[in-house]
Amino acid sequence: MITVENLTKRYAATTAVDGLSFEVSSREVLGFLGPNGAGKSTTLRILTGFLAASSGRVEVDGLDVAAHPGAVKQVVGYLPENVPLYGEMRVTEYLRYRAALKNVPRAKRTAAVDEAVERCRVGDVRRRIIGQLSKGYRQRVGMADALVGDPKILVLDEPTIGLDPNQIRQVRGLIKELGRERTVILSSHILPEVEAVCSRVLILAGGKLRGQGNPDELRAKLQAKSGAVVVELLEPEDDVEALLGAVEGVDRVSRVQMTGRGLVRVVLAAREDLAVRERVFEMARKKGLRLVGLSAEPASLEDVFVQITTEEA
Repeated sequence: MITVENLTKRYAATTAVDGLSFEVSSREVLGFLGPNGAGKSTTLRILTGFLAASSGRVEVDGLDVAAHPGAVKQVVGYLPENVPLYGEMRVTEYLRYRAALKNVPRAKRTAAVDEAVERCRVGDVRRRIIGQLSKGYRQRVGMADALVGDPKILVLDEPTIGLDPNQIRQVRGLIKELGRERTVILSSHILPEVEAVCSRVLILAGGKLRGQGNPDELRAKLQAKSGAVVVELLEPEDDVEALLGAVEGVDRVSRVQMTGRGLVRVVLAAREDLAVRERVFEMARKKGLRLVGLSAEPASLEDVFVQITTEEA
């Protein structure tokens, strides 16, 4: 459905995307992860024909994007990170206008708009002026715009920005549903969101592809190299973060949480987690720390993301 070969985008002396290659299958929900400046949004703009590449080849639904950007836009629904809406238009007026631009036949426009409005749950504001809507509603109108015309491919750049928790859950459900019907590319900084809806993940850093696979595969690869050790201590008086960080085999203290009732929960990124647990136990005994919990924790997608992007940095 989508093929990207040696894609590169340069801005003067800055290389935003550097020799990127990957493929996306039909009806696949692909997650794009990476820190700010990794090249995610630039790549999506090139895929959708809104930005020209410096070099490389991109093919979407059998169409070369550089040669046929207009035709590509007919098969792709695109929700950019900052949704460009006409604030003076009413919601259905705007969506009908967008449907016309996408060459939806006049006789089918009303039905196409109604379906997009219903799926994105903006029916209660369909006659409101867009400029008067909340950020969350404007984001959902942008989602409806991407759906108008029934595209084969959806490209969604941070689709849940500005939404409340209930709306986020609704959008996640919608993305899952749409992934059964068409190809979806989702870029997001919210890792649980990507993990919940994506069948495969690409991790970018510095404009290059640093990791890929389904979330389970990525976690398994990290778990093979390193794991997480969870230490729970009751009312420690010492600098626990420094003490635990100095234990042999601990790469870093990834987080410290106060869980209430004087209990401190510390998560360690560690090599050979069993040996590290033994060393933590011995250190706690010698220091007189009140150790109430010591266990291994499976690697999360967040751990994978931090590991890959930290190595790049």
